[in-house]
Amino acid sequence: MESRGERFLRQRQVLFLFVFLGGSLSGSESRRYSVAEEEERGFLIANLAKDLGLSVGELAVRGAQVVSKGNKQHFQLNHQTGDLLLHEKLDREELCGLTEPCILHFQILLQNPLQFIPNELQVIDVNDHSPVFSENEMQLKILENTPPGTIIPLGNAEDLDVGRNSLQNYTVTPNPHFHVLTNSRRDGRKYPELVLDKALDCEEQPQLSLTLTALDGGSPPRSGTAQIYIQVLDINDNAPEFTQSLYEVQVLENSPLNSVIVTVSASDLDTGSFGTISYAFFHSSEEIRKTFQLNPITGDIQLVKYLNFEEINSYEVVIEAKDGGGLSGKSTVIVQVVDVNDNPPELTLSSVTSPIPENSPETVVAVFSVSDLDSGDNGRMMCSIENNLPFVLKPSVENFYTLVSEGALDRERQTEYNITITVTDMGIPRLKTQHNITVLVSDVNDNAPAFTQTSYTLFIRENNSPALHIGSVSATDTDAGANAQVTYSLLPPQDPSLPLASLVSINADNGHLFALRALDFEALQAFEFLVGATDRGAPALSSQALVRVQVLDANDNAPFVLYPPQNGSAPCTELVPRAAEPGYLVSKVVAVDGDSGQNAWLSYQLLKATEPGLFGVWAHNGEVRTARLLSESDAAKHRLLLLVKDNGEPPRSASVTLHVLLVDGFSQPYLPLPEAAAGAAQADPLTVYLVIALASVSSLFLFSVLAFVAVRLCRRSRAAWVGGCSVPEGHLPGHLVDVSGTGTLSQSYQYEVCLMGGSGTSEFKFLKPILPSGLIQDTKSNAELQFQE
Repeated sequence: MESRGERFLRQRQVLFLFVFLGGSLSGSESRRYSVAEEEERGFLIANLAKDLGLSVGELAVRGAQVVSKGNKQHFQLNHQTGDLLLHEKLDREELCGLTEPCILHFQILLQNPLQFIPNELQVIDVNDHSPVFSENEMQLKILENTPPGTIIPLGNAEDLDVGRNSLQNYTVTPNPHFHVLTNSRRDGRKYPELVLDKALDCEEQPQLSLTLTALDGGSPPRSGTAQIYIQVLDINDNAPEFTQSLYEVQVLENSPLNSVIVTVSASDLDTGSFGTISYAFFHSSEEIRKTFQLNPITGDIQLVKYLNFEEINSYEVVIEAKDGGGLSGKSTVIVQVVDVNDNPPELTLSSVTSPIPENSPETVVAVFSVSDLDSGDNGRMMCSIENNLPFVLKPSVENFYTLVSEGALDRERQTEYNITITVTDMGIPRLKTQHNITVLVSDVNDNAPAFTQTSYTLFIRENNSPALHIGSVSATDTDAGANAQVTYSLLPPQDPSLPLASLVSINADNGHLFALRALDFEALQAFEFLVGATDRGAPALSSQALVRVQVLDANDNAPFVLYPPQNGSAPCTELVPRAAEPGYLVSKVVAVDGDSGQNAWLSYQLLKATEPGLFGVWAHNGEVRTARLLSESDAAKHRLLLLVKDNGEPPRSASVTLHVLLVDGFSQPYLPLPEAAAGAAQADPLTVYLVIALASVSSLFLFSVLAFVAVRLCRRSRAAWVGGCSVPEGHLPGHLVDVSGTGTLSQSYQYEVCLMGGSGTSEFKFLKPILPSGLIQDTKSNAELQFQE
């Protein structure tokens, strides 16, 4: 079981705690309630809702709670009724010891809005303790020559109650020699003194036995008793005397064990055993005997237990010096315990708000109180947090603080804050306590998705397969949760004629783009559209990026020959005078390719000719020219098979047939092609005869006409030799030319007549290269004259 000394020490500790709490709130207007000690748990103290002028529902809405210092919770608040109840049975002696009145300080904390309401509870003492003597028996030795009126100190009793319930007086059993006086010490405790009324006679009565009774003032009163045994001694006329009646000493609470704190000294004028002095504690409490040790011979008082200023700050020790004859003297030693800074500050956290939205204004994050069991500068405290945090500490009532955010936070910058609250006292050396609080920041949708690029360029080769993945777009959102979940969509095209919905689609979850159908470079070379990225926040935020799709050409178009035409009913025949010089431009093959780039670079090749070596074709522009001088032995009719090939991979090609007729002059009748001649051979003989007859009749007329024409043709032949057969100036690099979809007519040429057969009439179908300006008019006149003839 707990000893009375330990119980008394605990009472002193509780007394100090509540005195400190009461001091911290003394500046506030408070309500005081009262309750008698030993009331059972659940005892109704008061109705706080009524006293605060609040409804029962407001208590719960405002987060009302009872905050008191220390780890024990003495009260509980019923939010349904607003009643303040006892949480446990109260023991006034345990809480306050000898302090009266016994006041418990507590706070009513209303969190929304933040408000502290100080309150006090007075614990009323009941007479539940009887006076108790530290020693049940007292041994006294009194000289027989002791004069009447001599006062003999006795051991006192202790009563844990206070006020009227505490010890009030002492009585002794009636006898003719003694009566008892009740006196008070400076600390208010009452002690008895035995007064000698009549001189003692050792021979008549060597021993006496008395009963000492201590009474308190309770109703009904309680009492305690001790037995006094008195031995009457023969004469010893000098009692020990202390050099000081009162010793006062200050001792640091961290003094080492076995250190001598003070030495008492007494002397006796007697000799022998009557002059031999021994020292002893006189009726000391158990706490004193545990804390100090007295050397009975030297009078040294040593420390045998560590001192604690916060538990007991002073001791009153009575020392008795006794000689061998039984006489004694007494002196009092007052030990003042000096406080040292040996208690770090304490922090009690009342509430924490976490998480908090990142866009919240100034918000109370935590409410806490601080305390220090030391006194003076050792008990003064200051609170701080790190400087680089968006939070500040604000003092509320004394020793209560709130941790408040300075303003809106940014979760994307920092998702949580680890706040260290440091409480430091002002002692030497300074002691500190740290408490960590983690504050989480919850996300709000304040960031729109951001594309990794402002624009994307994608490439796809034409003739692709449907549903082909052509590329991806990507956007990120620095928010969290649903606020960071991004969906993709195609935005309406700016060009209403662009059928975007039939060209591409996008995966809403990952931004993958797909071609919905095969694309044709020749129909659509490039198109662009906008892609949107939207988060799932409320309200949703979005952004957009430009996507350009370039269609790459494939060699899917063969060259197409524009000239000579290949779909006519009769082939086109080129006329070449036999007087033509080498390099004479016979004709030009004109072809185009629907592709682009190198897929449209065309080259020309002579595959087959009626007479090899007579004609040649330029590979880069399709011009067909004579390779040598013409002779009379050369056949009049020639058939050339030419190949037009692009530079794609694999290459594509087309062929064209060119008919050439060698003539002496442009007035020579058109000779049928080999196919026509074959047909004529099969004609009726009568028809042949008619033709011969007509030719004979006309020969005279034709001869005169031809003579005139011959002169004109000679002039024209010289002009053609000078300018018509010249090679175009300028270097043509390589053997290819990029026609870019327009054939090989990029150089400026004018062409002369190509006569078509089959109808009996002549038409202008093709123009040969331009003649020098001086011969243009003559050439036109000759041509007109020939056609007129």
